[in-house]
Amino acid sequence: MTAIYPSPEVVVQRQLDAYNARDVDAIMKTYAAHALQFEFPGKLLASGHVEIRARMVLRFKEANLHAKLVRREVIGNIVIDYEDITRTFPEGTGRLEMIAIYEVREGLIQSASVAIGAKTLDS
Repeated sequence: MTAIYPSPEVVVQRQLDAYNARDVDAIMKTYAAHALQFEFPGKLLASGHVEIRARMVLRFKEANLHAKLVRREVIGNIVIDYEDITRTFPEGTGRLEMIAIYEVREGLIQSASVAIGAKTLDS
């Protein structure tokens, strides 16, 4: 019997919804146990659930954290999100542009790479 998995787009949307809800348990359900997170072009940020969870717990402490999806492209098992992120930086609150590239297999994110764009601080 062949397993039926949610589409890559559904998996990534669940991840985004969990991120905006600051629900670390829900976000971890979207990642494979051995998943990797990178900052483009190849700087390893986290490897596996323990390290990914630690990054998310830290990030979720930001009261204003929010990722607004600007556009999404899906090519097979690759999902590319263009996002506008609201965050609290050491120098104050603001926004940054980000592109996230997810590889999804068997209903789970196997790897995520982010490219960070321009950062602007609130006045």
